[in-house]
Amino acid sequence: MNIETFREYCLALGDVEEKLPFAKMAGGDTVLAFYVNGRTFCYCDIDDFRTVIVKCQPERIPKLLENTEGICPPDNHFNAKYWIGLEVQVIEAELLKALVANSYEIVRAKYKK
Repeated sequence: MNIETFREYCLALGDVEEKLPFAKMAGGDTVLAFYVNGRTFCYCDIDDFRTVIVKCQPERIPKLLENTEGICPPDNHFNAKYWIGLEVQVIEAELLKALVANSYEIVRAKYKK
C-alpha cells in the first residue's frame, strides 16, 4: 500500500480530517494525522511511509505484538498501553485496514460530538 491509497482509505472512513499538526516542529513537518471528532486516531510520515501508528484496545495489544507479523510497539512519543505501530510493508493490507478502522471506532465512540 502506498501513502495515497492509505490516505484515501482513512478519509473514506467518514467525518475524518487530516492535518500536519507538528509542521512547526523540527522534523515534524511530514507527520500526517487523521482525526475524528477532533481527536487523532492515526499518524504516519508522508515522506517515510513505513509505519502507521494507531490506537488499540489495551487488552488486545500484547497478543497482537506477540502473534502478528508487522505489528510493533509505537515510537517513544506514544503510550504503548494504547498505541501500536503497523509496519506497512510487512503487515497484510486487510489487517492494516482493519486495525485503522478499529482505531477510528475507538476514538469516534469515546469522543462523540
